[in-house]
Amino acid sequence: MSFSVSRFLRCALLIGVFASSSAAGPGSIMAGVSDAGPDATIALVLRDINNNKLDAALARTENLLRLYPNFRLAHLIRGDLLMARTEPLRAFGSAADAPAARIADLRDEAVARIKGYASRPLQAVVPRYLLQMPEDQKYAIVVDTQRSRLYLYRNDNGRPSFVADYYITQGKEGADKTREGDKRTPIGVYHVTSHLSREKLGDFYGVGAYPISYPNEWDRINGRDGHGIWLHGVPSNTYSRPPKASDGCVVLTNEDLTSISGFLQIGVTPVIISSSVEWSSIDDWQAERNALNAQIESWRHDWESRDVEKYLQHYSSKFRSSDYGFAGWVDQKRKVAGSKTWIKVQVQHLSMLRNPGKQDMVVVTFDQDYRSNNLSNVAHKRQYWIKETGQWKIIYEGTA
Repeated sequence: MSFSVSRFLRCALLIGVFASSSAAGPGSIMAGVSDAGPDATIALVLRDINNNKLDAALARTENLLRLYPNFRLAHLIRGDLLMARTEPLRAFGSAADAPAARIADLRDEAVARIKGYASRPLQAVVPRYLLQMPEDQKYAIVVDTQRSRLYLYRNDNGRPSFVADYYITQGKEGADKTREGDKRTPIGVYHVTSHLSREKLGDFYGVGAYPISYPNEWDRINGRDGHGIWLHGVPSNTYSRPPKASDGCVVLTNEDLTSISGFLQIGVTPVIISSSVEWSSIDDWQAERNALNAQIESWRHDWESRDVEKYLQHYSSKFRSSDYGFAGWVDQKRKVAGSKTWIKVQVQHLSMLRNPGKQDMVVVTFDQDYRSNNLSNVAHKRQYWIKETGQWKIIYEGTA
């Protein structure tokens, strides 16, 4: 069989993708990790094309379509390979009646899939965001919108351990949601809040949906609004959608959403969405974790000491709670302190999740057991800690 291979397929999709992905990613393909979905096969198909092994490329593509019959990208590659038998291919998606916008979407998907697959994280690095997860927080999700990738991590005795990664679709206008209807995906620390079945939603959302807690406390303080941000699937006649095609949700294939659904705990599993994931060595991750734990312990100790001025030094002058600004918080704490002869505070089930972005901010969630001579209560608390002039300070505190 004789083929004339498209220069676009060989150069733009292959050489360009693999060269750029090796520079952009946090690591390389991990040995011993099972590959979810078709990305490994697509990588092999494109390498076959690059090496002019076009019979092998066509055979792999046809096998891919037997597994995923609605996979439009695989159909496009198969069409190009068949057309190459009779004439040179001038571009990716060479059929005369191929819609230009659809071809561009499929090319973007191909690039995103191969870049994401080729830059899977090494075991020697972890997402900087997963500083500490309590024992009952079994798994965490980290989304990289720039790479159209979702990473699943297991809580392995307190250390994040890579499990799998998946191609995802984000909002049509990209990331960093600020308002209702802007068709962007939010950036921040969120949690899975519920599960909606296919029967409740209809076919558009595929096998179901998992709403997340956008807007969170920090979003609301900063005037970000909107609602209905979900992890969800795709219609039954679709395998996957282009990298930017949702109204702000994170969209997976139905197979991939089913794969991660067994790991999601309602009200517990964190979903951290970043424009570009920051990676840390284990040593750096441990050092940052230890430093923040020490600050939290110092805050707890100073509260127990009843030295209210020392306790208040842990709070930013920009502090906000659901009821007070900084001045009101200071007044309230000084008034309460006068009635206390002793205070005991226990912090349990501590979670520390770094907020993505340029600002040093960590979302801290815990169960607080407070006891004093005239009051006892247990509350599920959330604090936002920021770094000001090199010191960690609390900028928000409230019930979670």
